[in-house]
Amino acid sequence: MSKLVVVSRHGDVAVVTIQNPPVNALSPGVPEGIGESISSAAHDPEVMAVVLIGGGRTFIAGADIKELEKAASGASHSGPDLHALLQQIEDCPKPVVMAIHGTALGGGLEVAMAGHFRVASADAQMGQPEVNLGIIPGAEGTQRLPRLVGLAAAVDMCVSGKPLNAQTAMSLGLIDKVVQGDLLEGAVEFAREKAAAGGPPPKTRERAVETGADGVAPILTAGREQARKTRRNQTAPLKALQALEAATLPFEQGWKKEREIMRLCLASDQARASIHAFFAERAVSKIADLPKDTPAYEIRKVAIVGAGAMGGGIAMACANAGIAVVLKDADDSALDRGMAAIAKNYESSVKRGRFSKEIMERRMALIHPQLSYDGFESADLILEAVFESMALKKDIFGAIGMLAKADCILATNTSTLDIDQIAATTPRPHMVVGLHFFNPAHVMRLVEIVRGAATGKPVLATALALAKKLGKVGVVVGNCRGFVGNRMMLPYLREAQLLVEDGATPAQVDKALYDFGMAMGPFAVDDLGGIDVLWRVRQEWKHLETPGMRQPLVHDKLYHMGRLGQKTGKGWYVYDENRQPKPDPEVETLIESTAREAGIARRSISDQEIIERCIYTLIDEGARILEEGYAQRAADIDVIYLTGYGFPAYLGGPMWRADAIGLKKILDRILEFRKSVGEWWEPAPLLRDLAERGETFAAWDAARS
Repeated sequence: MSKLVVVSRHGDVAVVTIQNPPVNALSPGVPEGIGESISSAAHDPEVMAVVLIGGGRTFIAGADIKELEKAASGASHSGPDLHALLQQIEDCPKPVVMAIHGTALGGGLEVAMAGHFRVASADAQMGQPEVNLGIIPGAEGTQRLPRLVGLAAAVDMCVSGKPLNAQTAMSLGLIDKVVQGDLLEGAVEFAREKAAAGGPPPKTRERAVETGADGVAPILTAGREQARKTRRNQTAPLKALQALEAATLPFEQGWKKEREIMRLCLASDQARASIHAFFAERAVSKIADLPKDTPAYEIRKVAIVGAGAMGGGIAMACANAGIAVVLKDADDSALDRGMAAIAKNYESSVKRGRFSKEIMERRMALIHPQLSYDGFESADLILEAVFESMALKKDIFGAIGMLAKADCILATNTSTLDIDQIAATTPRPHMVVGLHFFNPAHVMRLVEIVRGAATGKPVLATALALAKKLGKVGVVVGNCRGFVGNRMMLPYLREAQLLVEDGATPAQVDKALYDFGMAMGPFAVDDLGGIDVLWRVRQEWKHLETPGMRQPLVHDKLYHMGRLGQKTGKGWYVYDENRQPKPDPEVETLIESTAREAGIARRSISDQEIIERCIYTLIDEGARILEEGYAQRAADIDVIYLTGYGFPAYLGGPMWRADAIGLKKILDRILEFRKSVGEWWEPAPLLRDLAERGETFAAWDAARS
């Protein structure tokens, strides 16, 4: 018997326990162990029923993603074939009860659905999230799920990828009972009852698919519309719909059709990119010179300077994690606005049913607004979150450095400024770190953890632990202009602005990049963040601009006209009362006149040129960052852009996308742009080197891991 699966007896019930921590994934050895256990119980005359349960914190959380990665890479080994196991479970002559706690996702739910019955603890979660990896449920999930919950609910689960809670799962028929109290005891008792009832146990594969009075077509049409709205450009949801449609065929035909579709998905660039994104996010916390046993400080109380959008959002993120917050601002009106915004955000979540009013009140009570520095002396972390002014940030750090206790971490939320200059204002630069949150900070998952020249390793370890506690993805980056994300974003925005001066329109540029897959176009991003914000950043860094290098001209004019974006109702676009944008003829006239005055000959710009100039700019700057050592891995850059900048996961991130396109192709195009667009198109040495040697950023990462 496999050590990953153990069997015990509870009277006449065999309990099969999976012991494959931390999440009981279906790694090699687990399916085999389950199969042996089911066979043994089936042939044991003293066993009347079987309970399958997960040891530790969860049921089977899903497939082993490493096995999927092998299959997606084209390796001959594609992981365990679950078809025989699932049929063996269903064909067991004795009732098999699946006891679910924690999560039953993907392959875990597929195994559970092959059981004759399913019970779950009240806090269990169940779902088919395979679309997040660019694939479909591949172990007959698209065939059994609609037989249990109906085709419409199965379509929603497979397209959205969202899990169900236990109560919802029971209402749909996915499980048979929610167990109050001890799950194992309840499952054993339930199994005994089913065994005593007699008769052959029900097989999920023999059930009919409920399609409703109007049949299959309207359900699939609704599913395609759902995919269009929520899974833009993604192929996996549409493939899942094809497999779900096959559930209306006899089961033997349906699961074979599912398997064919799954093979196509695994061979796709989208699956490879999504699986890369999955592993890249889990690798960012591994820092080459940071030992795993580095001690971290405990963060129980956070003090924040600045109650604006960023400070308020960070306060919410802390309160959501149960951390007490002192929130300071300079005057009552700013503080009142900040607290009102926090309350409005929480009220919106309550209205949407995300949590109760009691939870909202508990979180609000953790945030203490004030005008003074009282209480800062007992904070474990003090974070500055004011606007991008080096002088102002230095003043604040000078003040908090005098107040903070010796083991208090001093953090800045700066998005572009030199944290070593900020740290120099304190007598303890080793306690200073950049924590660059993204707006809205209570929603966005990324935190760039900016490592200064003197940042201590315990401070770095604490920052990583805090990001995890807040439910964020913390990525350690070096201290340079704009760090990683904004250092790449600034030339991206610059190139977009040059494109409109060359002949495109803001709406055309935004649409081309939105259709490519970005969450928002660059001009929509600029209007959302505020044209004044980018203008202020550019002023701080003007001394670093290359003399004679072409600079965009329209942005400064919009700033001086007071067109600051959504906040003023006008920016690159004009906005209605619902903040919906419309192209503004006044801006297009301004662009044309500015180009004419500068002697720029405007021309027709294709969408392909827009995508290449903007995305290749990102890639080229990313290569410079890697070569200069400000990011540890190309995959770290991908994670930053996937979690903070709206780059689509199904394209893997800018550096992964570069590998998929081919670095030689990108190098050749950059050299063409150097001739046709301008001399600033100079390929990064690392990009040139890898391209000429026929290598990839992924290989560059692997050589350094």
